[in-house]
Amino acid sequence: MLQSRGARTRRIALIGLSGALALSVTACAESQRDAGADNAGTFIFGAAGNPKMFDPVFNDEGETFRITRQMYDTLLQNKPGTAEVVGSLAEKWESSNEGKTWTFNLRKGVTFHDGTPFNAAAVCFNFDRWFNMKGQAAQSQMIYYGDVFEGFAANEGDAAGDPVYKNCEAKDDSTAVLNLNKAKGAFPAAFTLPSLSISSPDALKKYNADQVTQTGDSFSYSDYANLHPTGTGPFKFEGYDQGKGEITLVRNDAHWEKAKLDKLIFKVIKDENGRKQALKAGDIQGFDYPAPADYQLLRNEGQNVLIRPSFNVLYLGINQSGNPKLADVKVRQALAYGINREQFVKSKLAEGSEVATEFVPKAIAGYTEDVPKYPYDPEKAKQLLKEAGAEGLSLKFYYPTEVTRPYMPNPADTFTSISEDLKAIGINIEPIAKPWNGGYKDDVQKLGKHDLHLLGWTGDYNDAGNFVGTFFGREKPEFGFKNDALFQALSAADGTQGDGPHAQAYQGVNKQIMEFLPAVPIAYPTPALVVGPKVQGMVPSPLTDERFNTVSLG
Repeated sequence: MLQSRGARTRRIALIGLSGALALSVTACAESQRDAGADNAGTFIFGAAGNPKMFDPVFNDEGETFRITRQMYDTLLQNKPGTAEVVGSLAEKWESSNEGKTWTFNLRKGVTFHDGTPFNAAAVCFNFDRWFNMKGQAAQSQMIYYGDVFEGFAANEGDAAGDPVYKNCEAKDDSTAVLNLNKAKGAFPAAFTLPSLSISSPDALKKYNADQVTQTGDSFSYSDYANLHPTGTGPFKFEGYDQGKGEITLVRNDAHWEKAKLDKLIFKVIKDENGRKQALKAGDIQGFDYPAPADYQLLRNEGQNVLIRPSFNVLYLGINQSGNPKLADVKVRQALAYGINREQFVKSKLAEGSEVATEFVPKAIAGYTEDVPKYPYDPEKAKQLLKEAGAEGLSLKFYYPTEVTRPYMPNPADTFTSISEDLKAIGINIEPIAKPWNGGYKDDVQKLGKHDLHLLGWTGDYNDAGNFVGTFFGREKPEFGFKNDALFQALSAADGTQGDGPHAQAYQGVNKQIMEFLPAVPIAYPTPALVVGPKVQGMVPSPLTDERFNTVSLG
């Protein structure tokens, strides 16, 4: 079936922009696109944290993806402002062989930033590179690839399953055929993942891109990842001045959607108030995740606050292997009943945010109201702890610093609110704060040092598996449990074909998850970004998939 517009992604093709402001911004983007790329200028965006590095396949966090999305293209992408799948490096795509074969008709005349041609051989080189990646360190950093493709040619890292990928054939320069060992309901939407961006084969080889080393809890990456990222995107990498905290990109004049700007700078300002003051002073022209309490103040100053629809979830993670008491479902239920999520959402999150009752947002097919609920009930929480013999339980509660996330505007405030609720039901909390890219994510997601932690997820594409499959589809140090029945149910749902059956399969799995309760869903936040009054053409995305090639300075 020809899928030039991804069949299942039409379920929420109209996810996205509500209100006159968002519509006017989208219209502006369209008019800017029609006008050509003659507007010069430098746009400076305030980033909330340092990038990890610039090889997308080893990345798993938003601050870095914001940058790599400008430098790389994927086979497919999301239509600006929505979760609808449209063409990018592939103009058309077709699935056959019961979903196990995908044929991509590629865009012609495209070159990588190093001047080498983009073609089907380059596509196959990238997919083969990922599949054949060697080394525990490298594979452990390929979180998205492991979640989608489940395994490698030889599993050495976290992924332990049979590989979904079989091989890739370059039929001719403009036709790439991807063969899979089994069908997945995540496709074609998963082909939009920024982790699956297409890199220059020549640059990958020249700069030893597969070189990933681990020393203790730290990972080091290649010259490709740090100094020479090379894609086909509308902006090219110029440099990263770590002293100044500035990543500079310049326009790629050869791109088919030529950028309006001639330079794009991401300036790291870790403090949210610092970003706000920099915008007011004109030192930057935009930043992400303003504090909800500041929305009206920013509007009064003439700034444009662009609110995204909720396409994410914040959760309290629970590591069942860290403390044996957490392997008791009664203790996990006590944690859920002990958190006043309604008050947290009302007092700490932005307008439009809601309490989460499961790990799939309401906009995604697969969400269901028919799941076990855990309303705030501290007395019931205390009783469950007593029944489990867990009164006076002590837990190491990790939370991140030096970061603002779309699902967590202020990690310290979020920690304080939830930890105070847990203390009130008799839990002894040991707070452990670590920088987001300076130990937190590795301690939580790789090393499992925690008992509790704060984390969340912004959807990468329109499929329930991108949420619950990513979280709970296989054994992970973050949650520290093995539940083969749940793993199998998630795998079966992922492979279920057809919109209705696919959604129903995930509805059933969501019920199982909320019975097992491997973590506690907290909220569905509505994150915003803010830009100055002279900025035109910024299109807010529910997936935080903003592309800056449409931006200009009026």
